[in-house]
Amino acid sequence: MSHQEETQNTQDMLEGQCWLTVLDSSKAIHECAKNALDMHEMESPLRLTMDIRQSVADQDMALISFYKRPNVEWARPLECRLEGDTAIGQGVIRFFLSTCMEKLMSGFCINFANSNVTPLFEGEPGHYIPSASHFLVESDMFLMAGRMVGHSFLHGGPCLSGLSPAIVHVLLGGSPETATVTPEDCPDLDLRGTIQLLQGQSKLSDEERKRVQDLAYAWDLPPLTENNRRWLFEKLLLHSVIGRVTRPIKQLRRGLKETPMWTLLTRRPDTVPLLFPQELAAVNPEVLLQRIVWPEDEDEDCPLQTKCRIIGYMRHFILNATPSELTNLLKFWTGWEIVPKSLTVELVDGRHPTAATCYETLRIPYHYKDYLTFKEDLIACSETCHSGFGLI
Repeated sequence: MSHQEETQNTQDMLEGQCWLTVLDSSKAIHECAKNALDMHEMESPLRLTMDIRQSVADQDMALISFYKRPNVEWARPLECRLEGDTAIGQGVIRFFLSTCMEKLMSGFCINFANSNVTPLFEGEPGHYIPSASHFLVESDMFLMAGRMVGHSFLHGGPCLSGLSPAIVHVLLGGSPETATVTPEDCPDLDLRGTIQLLQGQSKLSDEERKRVQDLAYAWDLPPLTENNRRWLFEKLLLHSVIGRVTRPIKQLRRGLKETPMWTLLTRRPDTVPLLFPQELAAVNPEVLLQRIVWPEDEDEDCPLQTKCRIIGYMRHFILNATPSELTNLLKFWTGWEIVPKSLTVELVDGRHPTAATCYETLRIPYHYKDYLTFKEDLIACSETCHSGFGLI
């Protein structure tokens, strides 16, 4: 290493930017977020409030209004409150951030074009692209989305997963012409079908040729000839995936630039696959079991035989649960779908399972005598994670 590089590394460390030189990408992400939060920890907190007694549309509007505020330092301390629920603390923050990232993919309850739910992203997992909706762009919804993604990053929350690699490439400043676009990236199946007519060398019928010609004219491209078939295929595909969503991508980038996540992405390209994963990692049951701190053997209120029975039920459930059931359980347990370093199980005298998300503690009543009842109650309680904290 040269003297100049050593000097630069020392300066980065002094400026609190050790994340630039950390070899491990995951640690760099953690250090960057921590550095930003530490810099603003003494400032007044951002306060996000949602009333879970209101309609889903009103709850969504609370999130939208919060992230549409201009000129906000997103690294300031965050305080979240659920009106109508007794939960407080870190677990509520996790719930809010998890809800935000889920809404980005599933859609917000905005009444647009006679639809009760309006998604910001379209397509299939691994190939999501921003919606080309003019309404969403004019409403700065993708600017809001960028802020949500960057804010979740700051607090170690869920990532925006499943984006098309071509969209990520352009989002981070890559040229559309160098993006690797596939037909699966085109969410409109009618458009995709028309464009795919140009794949291969099979002769087109008059009707098929007309479909291609109409689409080319609509997008100001020249007509199909014997010599431009492959070129026209690539141009139509590129426009269907990227050309139509240039403005949403720019808005998303603007939102990210308001948070330290943008600096990390541009200065540490190795973190991009971790911050924009191709698919949401499923909760691994074996890893989940390894992280659990089980109740101690010595407990006068709960006999050892009862304790072994309930722990056995819990282990069996985790090993045999569906991916969605495991995700719901983890969100009920901790507030979001990220597996922490340790999880605690307590056996208590009660009617139904409850959770203290701030302490990542699941409290299970020890009255269960059969597995089926245990499973039904645990699933029912876990499903309350989508509407608050249920039985906390």
